[in-house]
Amino acid sequence: MPDKQKYDAAQIRVLKGLEAVRRRPAMYIGSTGPRGLHHIVYEVVDNSIDEVFVGVCDLINVRILPDGSVEVQDNGRGIPVDMHPTEKRPALEVIMTVLHAGGKFDGGAYKVSGGLHGVGVSCTNALAEWCEVEVSRDSKLYYQRYQRGVPDAPMRENGKTSKNAHGTRTRFFPDPEIFETLDFDFDTVAKRLRELSFLNGGVKIIFADERPGREREETYHYTGGLKAYVEYLNQDKQELHKPIHFQQERDDVDVELALQYNDGIHDNIISYANAIHTTEGGTHLSGFKTALTRVVNNYAFSAGLRKEKERNLTGDEVREGLACVISVKILNPQFEGQTKSKLGNSEVEGLVNSITYEKMSEFLEENPKVSKRIIMKAQTAARANDAARRAAEATRKTALTSGGLPGKLADCSSRNPEECELFLVEGDSAGGNAKQARDSKNQAILPLRGVILNVERYRLDKILDNAEIRAMITALGTGISVNGNGNGNGQNGDQEATSKFDLTKLRYHRIIIMADADVDGSHIRTLILTFFFRYMEPLIRAGHVYIAQPPLFRIKSGRDTFYALDDNELAELQERLGRRRLVVNRFKGLSEMAPEDLAETTMAPEKRILRQVSLEEADDADRIVSILMGDNVLSRRGYIVDHAKEMENLDLWA
Repeated sequence: MPDKQKYDAAQIRVLKGLEAVRRRPAMYIGSTGPRGLHHIVYEVVDNSIDEVFVGVCDLINVRILPDGSVEVQDNGRGIPVDMHPTEKRPALEVIMTVLHAGGKFDGGAYKVSGGLHGVGVSCTNALAEWCEVEVSRDSKLYYQRYQRGVPDAPMRENGKTSKNAHGTRTRFFPDPEIFETLDFDFDTVAKRLRELSFLNGGVKIIFADERPGREREETYHYTGGLKAYVEYLNQDKQELHKPIHFQQERDDVDVELALQYNDGIHDNIISYANAIHTTEGGTHLSGFKTALTRVVNNYAFSAGLRKEKERNLTGDEVREGLACVISVKILNPQFEGQTKSKLGNSEVEGLVNSITYEKMSEFLEENPKVSKRIIMKAQTAARANDAARRAAEATRKTALTSGGLPGKLADCSSRNPEECELFLVEGDSAGGNAKQARDSKNQAILPLRGVILNVERYRLDKILDNAEIRAMITALGTGISVNGNGNGNGQNGDQEATSKFDLTKLRYHRIIIMADADVDGSHIRTLILTFFFRYMEPLIRAGHVYIAQPPLFRIKSGRDTFYALDDNELAELQERLGRRRLVVNRFKGLSEMAPEDLAETTMAPEKRILRQVSLEEADDADRIVSILMGDNVLSRRGYIVDHAKEMENLDLWA
């Protein structure tokens, strides 16, 4: 047996080449699930985008091939293939097989790039079962193939090309030993490619899915750049003016920004650094927010649109109904984490702040009609927020005088939030069954009567008048994000927006939505999730929100009892049980389930099925929630028609 006490030099493991990536892939690509799978595509595409940055590439082709592999081809300069002076092997092989190798560190080959960590395409190679690269340079083709990051053979010449042919073609197949799934999602990749086309006005990106039965092709080519991007974000809303756009370079930092207000009550601000989507924002985002709040307040008071005795407009009020895209290009970006979700360069905050303030001051002075619309919208938001604060205070006082918790809450005895669960149950009758089926030590029950308010269509003061929503807020204990911004506590979060929400005060670490397994139940689940997304988004981001899956059928065969979630499971079960005499009961709802059935199928931790609610792309979720839950009937109808084949329970959105 090994000596557990022994610890000397012989026990120190040095990982060679790309072995570190294969042993700890999540450190480099975030996860080995769908997010990481798609990230290895983006790393290859980002190399092509770096060629766009320097003006030597205007066409990128991305294909999901019939066998499930991915191919990315560009018309850039082509990866260098000459012998590396110190590594003594072709530069192509060095770039593909060595971490922290690339032309982006000294500003020589690339003044600005996204892949500054130097582990991008080599990560893709390391996590691919196989990868092959073909380079067109100097009228020749060069080729090398790799197995799990290791070259099959030395790089070779693979023929000749025309004098004007140049670029790189990379094809790879993700390694099933690494990834939990190998199924690329067309829409997920398409979203990233569309973003890149907006951010790099003029580049054409062609994306094709060639898998049998899933054939599809789209082309992204937006010459309008960021202005076209904000128009896209507002396409299902009523915009208040034409996009405001400005771009300026200062101290080797290029700042570009486009914004446009709409008549909605939620904002959607998306930030990028060197074309990398910084989903958690960073210094560029905070600099913009601070400047916008200051410039709008200064103009409002100086133009006489706001009286001296009135308070300053808050940031969330100024940003209500704002669609905005911020893009900075910087020589040496400091990202937090390899997946580059947050920009940390301190100098960028001041630069974005000053440029935004100067440019927006000029615009507001020169466009008084548009300026007045922006101020009036912010003032309407301020009046609604004042009313919401009064309503929230009244809710707090009511909670205190009634013992602090909703009267219909059947609380659990444990006071340890980590082991406590709150079931949000559709209807008082179903709530009564759930109370009998629960484990009272750690499972609390809050019945919700009827259909709760659709928060997408109302301001916060009206929302807080809803008894069911007040009950949820009080029971959970965290408070809410006052600005009602679905992105307010994620990418677009700041202290001001989140000051009313305190995740540390959460009383239950599992919040389980338990509704009937029918269309009405789906509707109620959607309404509750819309409320959480808009006003308690940190609950979703922290992984505290779940959806219970009660069965539709109970099947009895003698003394044996089985359950089926849906018609498909019922058919499979009937086939498996064969010629046995079966008694099939369909549950019309949770209220018709006996407490023992509810406990057996939906509440007992060892037997139930829960689906955790996650949030991968806040800005995409914002758009879909706006379409499906908002007032624009034509947009909702169009979305349903476009996605009908992918959706179930279409009448849910009617």
